[in-house]
Amino acid sequence: MAKSLIIVESAAKTRTIGQFLGREFRLEASLGHVRDLPKSGLGVDIQHDFRPKYLTLKERSPVLHRLSEAMGKADQVYLATDPDREGEAIAWHLAQALKIRDPRRIEFNEITRRAVTEALRHPRGIDMKRVDAQQARRILDRLVGYTLSPLLQKKLRKRGLSAGRVQSVAVKLICDREREIQAFVPEEYWDLTAHVTPSELEDLFAAKLVAKDGAKIRIQDVDQARQAADAIWEAPLRVVRVKTTRQLRRPPPPFTTSTLQQDAANRLGFSARQTMRVAQALYEGVELAGEHLGLITYMRTDSTRVAAEAVAAARETIAREFGDSYLPEAPPRYPSGRGAQEAHEAIRPTAPARTPDEVAAILTDEAQVKLYRLVWSRFMASQMSAQHLEITVIDISAGPYLLRARGVHVLFPGFAVVYPTREREVTLPEVKEGTWLDLLALASEQKFTEPPPRYTEATLVRALEAKGIGRPSTYAPIIGTIQERGYVYLEHKKFHPTDLGFVVTDQLVAHFPDIMDVEFTAGMETKLDLIEEGNADWVRTLREFYTPFEKALARAESAMQHVSVQAAQTDEICDKCGSAMLLRVGRRGPFLACSGYPQCRNTRPAPGSEAPSGGGRRRAAAEPTGQTCGKCGSPMVIRAGRRGRFLACSAFPKCRSTRPLPEEEAAAAAAAGNQMCELCGRPMVMRRSRFGPFLGCSGYPECKGLRRLARAAGEPAEGAGERGAPPPETAAAGEE
Repeated sequence: MAKSLIIVESAAKTRTIGQFLGREFRLEASLGHVRDLPKSGLGVDIQHDFRPKYLTLKERSPVLHRLSEAMGKADQVYLATDPDREGEAIAWHLAQALKIRDPRRIEFNEITRRAVTEALRHPRGIDMKRVDAQQARRILDRLVGYTLSPLLQKKLRKRGLSAGRVQSVAVKLICDREREIQAFVPEEYWDLTAHVTPSELEDLFAAKLVAKDGAKIRIQDVDQARQAADAIWEAPLRVVRVKTTRQLRRPPPPFTTSTLQQDAANRLGFSARQTMRVAQALYEGVELAGEHLGLITYMRTDSTRVAAEAVAAARETIAREFGDSYLPEAPPRYPSGRGAQEAHEAIRPTAPARTPDEVAAILTDEAQVKLYRLVWSRFMASQMSAQHLEITVIDISAGPYLLRARGVHVLFPGFAVVYPTREREVTLPEVKEGTWLDLLALASEQKFTEPPPRYTEATLVRALEAKGIGRPSTYAPIIGTIQERGYVYLEHKKFHPTDLGFVVTDQLVAHFPDIMDVEFTAGMETKLDLIEEGNADWVRTLREFYTPFEKALARAESAMQHVSVQAAQTDEICDKCGSAMLLRVGRRGPFLACSGYPQCRNTRPAPGSEAPSGGGRRRAAAEPTGQTCGKCGSPMVIRAGRRGRFLACSAFPKCRSTRPLPEEEAAAAAAAGNQMCELCGRPMVMRRSRFGPFLGCSGYPECKGLRRLARAAGEPAEGAGERGAPPPETAAAGEE
């Protein structure tokens, strides 16, 4: 009996979906993209309407062979790739590569029995408008990356440089913010806080100085502060106004991709990449109580729309868990941002009744538990009643000065029972207008205005979204790329540009102002949306972009001067050759480097930083241990390198002895303990590679089954849970 073949993107989905369907269906995975533009060469025929030259990815040839064999035994083929532009393009590439005559496209926003069976009832053809929009983006990025990147490498005499239509604008935002900080001149000001009471000490409360003679006051130096303090001490204090108001704090909308990345960074400390890896696993399915379940809906979305059945399920759970008072009369509605794809849903749990505590009791991956709890809490909060606050403001006169106290009382927590806000209760005593107060203390505090804050991952994502730069699904790879290229680095979770980042940005701004213009970049995103909606032609859009870009490129070839990264002079002397040391800023932060480079490659930490491990990279601070080196007898210390933490001799570089941390080796060995190879059934054993420990089949080389171990608590191994995207391109590609 012939079976219907369903092709999905990832192997994890085949296991999850396979539980819902009968024997008449066969599931196979494409493992992401199967075709792409060539790694070497432009791969775009500009003269013939930007015709792309797609090649089969070498590593996907066995996959296509397997899929072709499965098609021969199937009477119908369904392409069930992800429900977005990229997924639509993957479906189209599969249809082209496999020569599927009548491809039937199905899509689902969540991997549940209901969603999958409903999708099978309503198959459709491939949406070429989506495909054209994805092709236009891919070709745009290729045109920019494969032309600007070689130019930068030649003019800056540095290999590995790249530029991208979106990544370069992201670097510019960080550089612009750094220059704002450098140009900022702090201004002194003073805060005065009075501690007053109407009668007894237990009614003590604080009030801040806010005005003088009816006008807002700003105290700029210590003399003004003393003058105001003396006057307040001498003046009688009387309550002149008490105002109490009630406020409703509406619940936040459910997550989109960008708000999930922001909240995961702020509340969980997750990077954008980690958030997307963990969310991918929760979407595709995890092992839970003997079942492989998809716990959240599709995590690449810019819509806040929620399906009616999900709203009903949430309301039922809220009434059961919290009571009817936490249910609004009608479900809240949330407007999506401009250009949002309303056919998609927000990110939400697939089963609202499945609480985080229930999941945490079974799921072993802590990062998955944390992210599921965050998604569940935000979604449930979005369907709950508003928070009711009572705000009390007490104004106090002290001669010509006015002091103000603000109290907050939560009358009804509403959605905050599951999704806490930053608002904290501040209790004020009950006082009436005309009440005289006693001044017990008056605190003055010198402060200075602060420059705009550096971007964190969360605030950079927020800025990119607010300015219409890129799309939420691209934010995580963009943030990763600009760090890998050495244009920015993270310190205390804040982005700093490197010297190289400044130089590259300045050159691109000078010679390609359109590419680096925020509004121009945002306008291109709007045009891509119009292509997807069928309101713009993708070839015409590319031509309108490329004609002026080609002219700018020709001008830059002759006008752009050969430049080098400038380093700041210091008074430090190289201890190896006696030359002056220069202060440089690399991808790991500031460091001192010998001006005699490349003859002398000496580096050392900049003041206040850790020792560099070479090439300007700062080495993490060594942790002492109770162990000694087996070669020279010196103490062993714990260091962190590219492959994780390890034991190293403290006498380095005289002694270069290293060995694995005993507890980490033991943990890895324990992980291998009772696990069997999924390919051949033989025991797994712990092995090590340059990427760290992993589990390999004991039957190697006959069987090459392996399983990666997590690099750190809550952080999946590199590549785990990643969407099957085209492999990274050469440094010259420079694409977003």
